[in-house]
Amino acid sequence: MEKSNKNQKKSEYGIEWGRLFRRLSPYNVKKGLKYLSHYGLKGFWVKLNERFQIEEIPYESWIVKHLPSEEELKKQEKTTFDSNPYISVVVPAFETPENFLRELIECMQKQSYRNWELCIADASIAKDVENVVKSYHDERIKYKRLEENAGISENTNRAIEMAEGEFIGLLDHDDLLAFDSMYQIAKVIDENIEVDVIYSDEDKISEDSKEHFRPHFKPDFNLDLLRSNNYICHFFVVRKSLAAQVGGIRQEFDGAQDYDFIFRCIENARLIKHIPRILYHWRVHKNSTAENPASKMYAYEAGKRAIEEHLMRQGVEGNVCHTRDIGFYRVNYPVTGNPFVSIIIPNKDNVDILNRCLESIENSNYKNYEIIIVENNSEEDRTFSYYRELEKKENLRVVVWEKEFNYSAINNFGRRFANGEYLVLLNNDIEIIENQWLEEMLGHCQRPEVGIVGARLFYPDDTIQHAGTVIGIGGIAGHIFTGLPRSHTGYMHKAGLQLNLSAVTAACLMVKTQVFDQVNGFEEKLSVAFNDVDFCLKVRQADYLVVYDPYVEAYHYESKTRGAEDSKEKVRRFQSEIEFMRERWIHILKEGDPYYNPNLTLTKWNYSLKEN
Repeated sequence: MEKSNKNQKKSEYGIEWGRLFRRLSPYNVKKGLKYLSHYGLKGFWVKLNERFQIEEIPYESWIVKHLPSEEELKKQEKTTFDSNPYISVVVPAFETPENFLRELIECMQKQSYRNWELCIADASIAKDVENVVKSYHDERIKYKRLEENAGISENTNRAIEMAEGEFIGLLDHDDLLAFDSMYQIAKVIDENIEVDVIYSDEDKISEDSKEHFRPHFKPDFNLDLLRSNNYICHFFVVRKSLAAQVGGIRQEFDGAQDYDFIFRCIENARLIKHIPRILYHWRVHKNSTAENPASKMYAYEAGKRAIEEHLMRQGVEGNVCHTRDIGFYRVNYPVTGNPFVSIIIPNKDNVDILNRCLESIENSNYKNYEIIIVENNSEEDRTFSYYRELEKKENLRVVVWEKEFNYSAINNFGRRFANGEYLVLLNNDIEIIENQWLEEMLGHCQRPEVGIVGARLFYPDDTIQHAGTVIGIGGIAGHIFTGLPRSHTGYMHKAGLQLNLSAVTAACLMVKTQVFDQVNGFEEKLSVAFNDVDFCLKVRQADYLVVYDPYVEAYHYESKTRGAEDSKEKVRRFQSEIEFMRERWIHILKEGDPYYNPNLTLTKWNYSLKEN
């Protein structure tokens, strides 16, 4: 018992030491040293902490419950689809270990949906792969021996040429599919006549196939996340005619050939569907990129080029650079012209807080802006004296809201005085950290498909206050990664990546003025709570993207100017706002936030698993 307790001890950061030591091996130690060299001591400790923090619901037990049961598989076998799609799974093989190959073939033979074929293009020198494949005597398994090893891209193209299915799925020669993968793909095809691209969630499996770990629960299609990282990856299925239309796999992107291929497919797809189930098991062993990303740095250069060419095809100007996290990227969108920006700041008293906010704005590199302070029922003489000094500035005005506090109405009122093409909504308790913040926001907001850009906000203790908002967390909506140390990037680095979300906080938000007017601004029935969430959802409903940009950074001294929700009147108002949101957005609350994942919890902020 004493030994067991010792193994369960955790560091101050929550690392389960027993789990860490169980995962140590000469190979993992070697890999750790490479990470130490790349990130430095402090960065390495952060990554170690994030990797080995104890899971609230251990994934190894969770996946056992969520893999299809024998009963489910038998039921799926009896299901018939009107379209009965023929699906070709293509595999480029090269000196594949026999045990991996047999597991792959047998996972296909156990599929609950039967109308598939497995196309193996083999570039091996020896005949081991050929002998294993032919030993199965299954007419659904096609085998072609290639005359030469032309590399992963060309070998995959040869496998695609073998395919006769309406859809093709890409499977690596050492990976596995869940037994219901073909069924789930066929179901989506049958239900969506225009679907051209399908992808699923995935996890990693150990070399001996006994351990499942590091699940990747993905959002529905997310353009800015895809430009930050190949989050789609596995299992990727595409209509064969579309694969041919875009020219197949390109050899010049070897190492990131799937990333480039995915970009070209999604650019031309009519409909993209995501299946929020673990259908793909990515094997981790000493030669795999999954376990040792630092071993194939050329692949990440190819990934950078894939993003750059995608942007060029889309007619988008953007500068792509690597981030500190290997395989993740940042796109800088340069500002076109010199657009005028209106910064709207509601304020009541709290001169010192407001002054700190204004001084931080003055440090901005971008200067073509005006500031509109919306005075709201201040009581201190000092406040009005301060306003008189402020109004001596050419680019600042104080306008007076004379009614009771209503955050939505106050911002709508401030909009009437704004002359900018773009509006920045800013709380008075915000202190801007990054001097390039306005250029960063404008670069995104000038994109025609983008309506809103939000920021990463920190508490004064350098923990995250806001890194985006998920619909459904806490009942209606909640911030994600709240309380996470600033140096951490969270689940799949999402706190530190440019990506699309359903909502961001209006404590620091940029919106096109045209879009603000198009959706009639803020809903004034929401005087305090959820008005920014509602506003973002209206912008999304108008078919614009909401971008979370972690490179716009600020401190948020939250609730400095608001009292507690402690009176009967305030509680009643809060409940009425909850009911308003439930009624207006019941469809998204029922169906789930498309930028989240239904397998993840709605009771916490940290992307942990949902208990079910």
